[in-house]
Amino acid sequence: MNTIIYKGDWISNNSELKYENPWIKLLHHQVITPGGTPGIYGEVHFKNLAVGILPIDENGYTWRVGQFRFPINQYSWEIPEGGGILTTDPLQNAKRELIEEVGLIATTWTELLQLHLSNSVTDEKAIVFIAEDLTETDNNPEDSENLTIEKIHFSKLYDQVLNGIVTDSITVAAVLKISILRPNLLKL
Repeated sequence: MNTIIYKGDWISNNSELKYENPWIKLLHHQVITPGGTPGIYGEVHFKNLAVGILPIDENGYTWRVGQFRFPINQYSWEIPEGGGILTTDPLQNAKRELIEEVGLIATTWTELLQLHLSNSVTDEKAIVFIAEDLTETDNNPEDSENLTIEKIHFSKLYDQVLNGIVTDSITVAAVLKISILRPNLLKL
C-alpha cells in the first residue's frame, strides 16, 4: 500500500501487510515521525473487541478466572474476559463470556469503563461491565481455555491487585475503578 496516510502528526508513506489471521493483522509502516525524521512503525490491528465482566453478588463476592497465557508464558488471574466481533453488541459478547467462562447469568448490567490496552502498538479496545443479580448455570469454556474458577470476596481480589498477584490490565483497571465507586465492597 503506497498511499500516504496521515495519523495525527505521523505520516505513513508506505504500509505493508506482514501477517494476518482471523483475530489480528500486523502492518509495517514506513513513516515520517512527528519530528520530521524517517522511521518505521509496527501496528497490530485487532479484529475483535475485548470485553471484561466483573460479576458481583449481593454479598460482595466476585469470580476470578485463572489460565495460562501463552504470550507472557505465565499463569494469570483475571476477571472473566473474552472478545467479540467488532460489529456485535459488546453487551451480548459480555453476556456470552460470563456464561461461557464462569457459568453465570446476570440480569443487571452496567458499563464500568472503556480502555485501550496497549495503544503504543495496537488498536485493541476493551469494554468492561459490572454484572449483578446473578444466577448460576453450566459454564462452557472454549477448547483453547483450561480455566480455574474461584469465587472470592471482592476485597481479596482488590488486595491481590494491590500486591501485584493480579496483573491483567483489564482486571486491574476494573477493580481499581469499582473500589472507588463502591468502597463498601472493600469490607468483608
